[in-house]
Amino acid sequence: MKINITIILIVFCFATTTFGSNANYPFTVKISGQGDQSIIFIPGFASSGDVWKDTLTQFEGSFTCYTFTMAGFAGVAPQQPITFENWKSEIANYIKNEKIEQPILIGHSMGGGLALAIAADYPELIKKIVIVDALPALMALSNPDFKPTENLDCSEQVKRFQEMEDLQFYQMQKSSLPMMMENSEMHDAVLGWSVASDRETFAKMYCDFTNTDLRPYLKKIESPALILLQSYFVNFKPAIEAQYKDLKTGKLRYANKGLHFIMYDDKDWYFNELKQFITVN
Repeated sequence: MKINITIILIVFCFATTTFGSNANYPFTVKISGQGDQSIIFIPGFASSGDVWKDTLTQFEGSFTCYTFTMAGFAGVAPQQPITFENWKSEIANYIKNEKIEQPILIGHSMGGGLALAIAADYPELIKKIVIVDALPALMALSNPDFKPTENLDCSEQVKRFQEMEDLQFYQMQKSSLPMMMENSEMHDAVLGWSVASDRETFAKMYCDFTNTDLRPYLKKIESPALILLQSYFVNFKPAIEAQYKDLKTGKLRYANKGLHFIMYDDKDWYFNELKQFITVN
């Protein structure tokens, strides 16, 4: 069974809600809920923080929630440098500077990759992580010999996306949606986030993230980790579990139905897994 990696990635409160936008950080932040324990929600590739809207309703009553939208995605102004490494470091800096004590990180797709990288490089900062349909090395799923390219030049991809006609880009994104989620009611929202994204950010992060391999760093993660994977990935269980073999704190779970946007396609299962993991000390 062949995997279309491009398709997988491309569309990869009790307190008063407040918004934060600091030019020093490559993301905007929505703060909601209340509680001594904090949760940070990191959306996936070209997605808005609104992807967590239903999830937030489950946790705002007992947790302080920080919902990110990354710079250049879903209408947020882009910011240089556009790199996975910079985004990882700046999320960690935000946690430290805002004195958020050992938050739980929940990341979808590329946001899950960021959660893994932060937990590996800053183990003292994080209490738990939840990875929603992300792999340590996405490209290794179709190419077992995958190795990152040093100093990868992404300029051709950037040029191609920037020169693409708006209608062509729209149609490309729209055609990918049935392969990303079964819940057609959410297609328009996800499509809107994608087409509102900055083309340079879209291309550079696509290039950078597909060149990322987090497998060597998983052994550094100390926090408990829950890995929630789409039902389709059961077909590639040995390869996926091989990628996660060095994450000794991790529990892998496969959804009963649906595709990449698990939070839309298998809500009951997803909420149940989250609550069990997050509420256990």
